[in-house]
Amino acid sequence: MGKHRVGCVLIFSVIASLGLVSFALCLVAEAKRPKKGDLKLDRKLCFLPASNAFGFGVAALICLSIVQIIGNVVVCANYWSRGKARKAKKPILTAILLAFSWISFGVVVILISAATSMSRTQPYGEGWLDGECYMVRGGVYICSGVLSLAAVLALLGAAAIMMRMNQVDQGQKVYA
Repeated sequence: MGKHRVGCVLIFSVIASLGLVSFALCLVAEAKRPKKGDLKLDRKLCFLPASNAFGFGVAALICLSIVQIIGNVVVCANYWSRGKARKAKKPILTAILLAFSWISFGVVVILISAATSMSRTQPYGEGWLDGECYMVRGGVYICSGVLSLAAVLALLGAAAIMMRMNQVDQGQKVYA
C-alpha cells in the first residue's frame, strides 16, 4: 500500500506540475505576443514579424496534452481495475469532471492554436488570412492559461475521486 500511495503522489505531482508549466507558458506567450508597434504597413500591404509567443504557445499545448493523456489514463485505469460489482455504479461526479476537463481542453487547444499561428511571420501581401495581417488580442493567452488550469484541476479531481473509490472498494482505510 505504501508503494501505491507514493505512485499516486508522484502521478498527481507530475500532472499538477505540467499544468502549472502550461499556465506559466501561456503567461509568457501573452507577454511575448506581437504588439501594434511591430506591425508595418506599406499602403494596403502589411507585415508582422514572428514572435516568441509561437514557441511558448506550442510548448503550452504540449504540456497540456501530456497532462490530459496522463490524467485520463489514471482515471480509466482506476475505473477498469474496480470489481465487477462496483462497475454497475458509475461515478457521476467523475464523469462530469472529465467532461468539463475535455471541453476546457478543447477550447484551450482552439484558442492557443489560433493565437499561436497568428504569432508566426505574416509577410507582405500574404498576411495570416486572405492577405490581411491579424494580431492576437490581449488576454487570449491569459484566458487560455486560466482554462488550462481549470481543465487540470477537474482532471485531478476526477482522478482523486476514482482512486478514493478504488481504495474503498478494496477495503482500505480512507482518512478524509
